[in-house]
Amino acid sequence: MAMNVSSACFSALSYNKPNRIRAVASEESAGAVTLKTDKEDKVKLGGSELKVTRLGIGAWSWGDNSYWNNFQWDEQKLKAAKAAFNASMDRGVTFFDTAEVYGSPLALGAITSETLLGRFIKERERKNPGEEVAVATKFAALPWRLGRQSVLSALKDSLNRLGLSSVDLYQLHWPGIWGNEGYIDGLSDAVEQGLVKAVGVSNYNEGRLRDAYERLKKRGIPLASNQVNYSLIYRAPEQNGVKAACDELGITLIAYSPIAQGALTGKYTPEKPPSGPRGRIYTPEFLTKLQPLLNRIKEIGGNYGKTQTQVVLNWLIAQENVVPIPGAKNAEQAEEFAGALGWRLSNEELEELRSLASEISPVIGFPVENL
Repeated sequence: MAMNVSSACFSALSYNKPNRIRAVASEESAGAVTLKTDKEDKVKLGGSELKVTRLGIGAWSWGDNSYWNNFQWDEQKLKAAKAAFNASMDRGVTFFDTAEVYGSPLALGAITSETLLGRFIKERERKNPGEEVAVATKFAALPWRLGRQSVLSALKDSLNRLGLSSVDLYQLHWPGIWGNEGYIDGLSDAVEQGLVKAVGVSNYNEGRLRDAYERLKKRGIPLASNQVNYSLIYRAPEQNGVKAACDELGITLIAYSPIAQGALTGKYTPEKPPSGPRGRIYTPEFLTKLQPLLNRIKEIGGNYGKTQTQVVLNWLIAQENVVPIPGAKNAEQAEEFAGALGWRLSNEELEELRSLASEISPVIGFPVENL
């Protein structure tokens, strides 16, 4: 997810008695395409058999006090994160993304995101036995980690923190300085040992993505996903060949920072920029240039009875083969995110927003995506 190891970007348990998740209904509006069938609820991740909801929840901020939460973590924030999890589940959003470095001691965190997510799942299961959950987590390709065994060892540590015997999606968080072939072999081993259902990568450029796809293919394992920074104002995956390669090879693009870490929600203004590290990215100068786009997003949302956040998430979902994973800190945010489902912007609106966004110079992505 963004700019250093502590904020490095971006797992899942499927119970045996799945609940059917209802599509989110939307009001009829001029130009809107309303989705009402259960077939719209879930999508396969790439060529794998794993199905997830069309929108997930990123758990990067859960437990973190190095990039999020104003360098603090307390009981109130813990309760808010738990409420976000439950609100998502209540509204049929059952796909959650975490990583071993989110909230880890390496990232100066208070408690790991994996640990919190595992607790939330167990508490939820006690109250709602058999409810379906999908969890994605990631392996940090740190320079001192070498070979396939490092992937398996880290995965087992993640499973211990999550309190699970397996996860649905395990991803390489970013490409390693060396040893990437061994990392890919480690993903294959994890599938063959029944520790994961599907495997993916994150922050991989087109060349690395194709190499990973081919190496997994030799073992008969599909590359399910590539998780990258992608939003209306950061469309590098469209420009560097990643989105086209995902579509060509049948790899799902999981979009992190889909609301540009809050910049696209209308919450921040030039007079009130975000605090902490985000304030160095989304500066008053940048937010000033962003205002015309935000104003138009607000107008379009008003026509649908939707918020700006719901509009920009719907824009991503409408790109096809894209699953956005906005980060929810509390129940209110989780509920709002769910409102991005069950309807669709018109083609004219999609292109208008793209055109307006093209006039804005993008912010920096995750540096290793260019390696």
